[in-house]
This record gives sequence, structure tokens and C-alpha cells, in this order.
Amino acid sequence: MKHTIKYLTLIAILTSASSCKKYLEQAPDLRATINTPAKVSELLVTAYPRGSYITFCEAASDNAEDKGIAATDEDLPAKPVNRDAWYFRDIKSNDTDSPDNYWNECYAAIAVANQALASIKANGNPQAYTAQTGEALVARAYAHFMLVTLFSHVYDVSTAETDPGVPYVTEPEVVVFKKYSRKTVAYVYQQIEKDLTEGLPLINDNSYKIPKYHFTTSAAHAFAARFYLFKKDYAKVVEHANLVFPGGNIAANLRNFVIPAFTTLEYGARQALYTAADNPANILLQETETGWARSYPSYRYALTNNLLYKTMFGPNVTGANWDYKVSGREFTLNTSKFSEHFVKTNPNSDVGDSYAMIPIFSAEEVLFNRAEANAYLGNSDAALKDLTDFVNKRIIAGSTVTAAKITSYYKPVSLSAGIVQTVLDFKKTEYLFEGLRWFDILRYNLPVVHKTADLLTTLTLGPNDPRRVFQIPEQATLAGIERNPR
Repeated sequence: MKHTIKYLTLIAILTSASSCKKYLEQAPDLRATINTPAKVSELLVTAYPRGSYITFCEAASDNAEDKGIAATDEDLPAKPVNRDAWYFRDIKSNDTDSPDNYWNECYAAIAVANQALASIKANGNPQAYTAQTGEALVARAYAHFMLVTLFSHVYDVSTAETDPGVPYVTEPEVVVFKKYSRKTVAYVYQQIEKDLTEGLPLINDNSYKIPKYHFTTSAAHAFAARFYLFKKDYAKVVEHANLVFPGGNIAANLRNFVIPAFTTLEYGARQALYTAADNPANILLQETETGWARSYPSYRYALTNNLLYKTMFGPNVTGANWDYKVSGREFTLNTSKFSEHFVKTNPNSDVGDSYAMIPIFSAEEVLFNRAEANAYLGNSDAALKDLTDFVNKRIIAGSTVTAAKITSYYKPVSLSAGIVQTVLDFKKTEYLFEGLRWFDILRYNLPVVHKTADLLTTLTLGPNDPRRVFQIPEQATLAGIERNPR
């Protein structure tokens, strides 16, 4: 059923008419079988994008450098998803880690959410499906948020009413080659907020077998905090961040990299812990089909020694040293974050698909979002406390983040600006290999400069460069969707 429903999406429109026709011939009978809350819940397991944005977002950011002029694709893999993103080129690939695939997987997830909502409506008795309705609405909002973030201009209240958005799809497909309108970023944000605010109160954590794989109330609040940070509604960021954990206590749920229980772990054990469902820092986890877990240490455009000594081994506002664990050598520097789960498609060969568990929302992000929002709201003491709580989970000797240290280190125009810069710098280091630095680059229109290892070529992605928006798949034009300008 999962694979059939996936064709009830833009994927079908973007691939072949025959697939659409085949689905439309079968769909009514299949939809009729989704007729109990348990069956709708089973369907919603696939209402989350199974693609990954990490590979292309990481390579496009300033968290990736060229490892060496002598490196070849055989020595250091430089697939288009890694190389083209680093060169700020459109990625002409449908690799599982490509923007095209992420677009498709988001709309596949949206289609599942829409099918769930349609089945609930058709079954009558909506009160029996309250929890499923909540999950479907929030999941639909999340997938659209990721799409508009990566494939449209970042939200700016002064331009959102005219910036092209992405199709906000709210109904299952019933025709072949339906035409879609991108409308505007403002419209997409309005629809996201509508789904999010309607769905969040309906969620019931007790309806899930493994809560960390679903939008629990905590995960929905974490998503809301991220959404409102992009929207610059800072009071709501703090409001939702405070509701992620009981009593607003984020510090108790942070990953602790300085205790012996972590520092004595072997590499593989640290990998497993980072994405474990019982790790309190992980708020929402998603299994994705991706080659990232296998390739991220060896990609050519990634962490270099130079970058390492600007981030994990570099100076910071506390004056103390970070205690991040870094593995590998010059061409394979990495941190133990992801492990691959390889599934053979043929038991008699080594051919198969690679998967990895990805933290979609974490306690660390919630803390950073709250600290940044409090800085803008003038709540400096609260922001400094959050940042101090964070560094005490990353620096063995312990340290503090104070107004005096920020003023001395950054010499900012204001304490608020200094706190924000501290947050951005901490996140740049914390999220190496996770692609999340790209989101801050978008929000703050930060320039990105890439230099080839031979120092002969400098590539600059300026604040107004249209290439900051990833290109919409070429096949989407079949659905009447205009591609992004270049």
C-alpha cells in the first residue's frame, strides 16, 4: 500500500502517465481499506520524508572545503550531490541524496498525509481519529516547510507576498497531470501555520508504538519553534521551545559529551547513541534512504584540517577548548554521528539500499532557538543561561558564557547581536555533517566563499544570489510548476 500511495503525488506527475493511470484505476478500492484508526496510524508511518537534505545542504555551506588538488573521484568520492552543490551549480542528478529526490520524497510524504485525512473524512466519526488527524496535519505542514525553505526564497516579510512558493497540496490526486501553482511564500507560510496550529492540540503521544518516530507533542512544539524562528516571531519561538520538555528544562536533555559514560565509548557505540530512540536529546528521528552515513567522512568537499581548527578545535567565546571527538585522518575527518543500515535487494549479491537514522529535531536545536529568540526579546540573562548550559555539556572543565566574554570576543554593536553571533557560531560547530548550517546561512543572508585546494578559483555565493535557492526538478514543469531563476 505504501508504494501505491506514493504514486498519488507529484512523483507520479513527475515520472510517467502510465504510473498515474495504473494508480487511478486501483486507488478507490485501496482507499476503502483504510477504515479504522489503527489502519490510518499505520499509513501515517510513511507521512515523513524518507529523503535526506544533508548531503547537498552541507556541501553548499561554509562547513565544507576542498580536501585536495590531487584527489580524484576514486580517492575521494565527489558525486554530483557533493561536488555540484559545493560549486553552487544546479545538481543534475536524481541520486537518493539529491534535491530532486528530496522534493519527491517530501511530496510523497504529503500525499500520505492527505490520503490519511481523506480516509478519516470518508470514514465518518472524526472524533475517533483525533490523534491521527493531528499527526497528519503537522506532518503535512513539516514537509511543506522543508520544501519552501529549500526551493523558495527564504521568508522575508517584505517580499514574501511576491516570492514564488511551492505547491501546497491538501488533497489526494484524482487526475493524471494535474496542474499546480506555486503561489507565494507568504501563502505557503499561512497554510503551514494553519495546519500546525490546528494539528498540534490533537496529537496524542499515547497513540504511538515508538513515539520518537512520530510527531509527538514535543516534536510538534520543536517544529513550531523552528517555524517561528524563520518567521521571526520570537515570542512564539520561546513559547513553543518552553513546551518541548517538562518545565522548559532543555539542559537536562542535551547530549552530554563530557561525562565518562560518553568519552569512554568506542566509535561505533557513539554513532549508535547519537541517533538512538532512547537518547533524550532526539525529539524526532527519521529513517532515510541515503548514502550519507557511508560517504560523509570521505567526500572530497567536506571537513578539512583548516576548517576543523576554525570550529571543533578552534577558539570560542568561552576561552576554553571544545571537547568534541574527531575521528579519521586528513582526508576522512569526521565525527561519530551516523551509521549505515544496508539492506540487500538480492540476498545472493552485495547490491542493496543504504539507510540512516537522522535526527530531525533535537534538544540542542530547541535550546539554540530559544536563546536566539530571547536575545531579540531582550531576555539576555535567559539566553546566556541556555548557552552556558550547552557549553557545560561540551567542555569537560566547564565554562560560562557571559556578557563580558561576548563583548570582549566579538565586540558587537549590542549584547543582543553578540548573543546571536554566539548562537550561530555554536551551531556551525555543533551541526557539522548535519546540513543545518545551511538554514542559518539562508536566514541571515550570509555569504559563502569556497576556494579550491589549489587556491586558483574562488567561488562566492552572495546574499542575493539566486543559486541560494535549490532548483526545482525539471520534470515538475509537466505539472505547470515554474522553475527557479538562474
